[in-house]
Amino acid sequence: MSGPAPACPVPAAGTGITRWLALAALLLVLDQATKVYFDSLLEYGERLHVLPFFDFTLLYNRGAAFSFLAGAAGWQRWLFTLLGVAAAVFIVWTMRRNRSQRLFLLALSLILGGALGNVIDRLLHGHVIDFLLFYWRDWYYPAFNLADIGITCGAVLLVLDEILRMRRRRRTA
Repeated sequence: MSGPAPACPVPAAGTGITRWLALAALLLVLDQATKVYFDSLLEYGERLHVLPFFDFTLLYNRGAAFSFLAGAAGWQRWLFTLLGVAAAVFIVWTMRRNRSQRLFLLALSLILGGALGNVIDRLLHGHVIDFLLFYWRDWYYPAFNLADIGITCGAVLLVLDEILRMRRRRRTA
């Protein structure tokens, strides 16, 4: 006969954040490798046609998402670098406090890898290197990179995680 479950269970082996940090590092390495590749393959503004709605291109973004503040005098480089570093520190702290929430950790890992990938660009080049361009006829989605994909997918997973968490709470209430 077994007794009641402990009030505060001991985390099982492997519930640390090392594997999640490794995933963030993998995204960061892939992001940087693809940026180096396209920066050496193409001239600025050059496009390499792939599909009727997709090209590889080489563009530089001195701003944030959708070129927000790209036309500013240069101070935005340091602002977005500082924000990226602060976000990374906060994400790692949050990951350490939520070691058992796998979907949440996956989301944070993707955001962390993407944020640091763009921080590295800002520090090394003063801008973020973008190379993925989707379009349809005269409509163009702003060019982006693997770091941006990681950040976007991570944000979507954060929303999904919260929806699932709210559903679980409703069922137990």
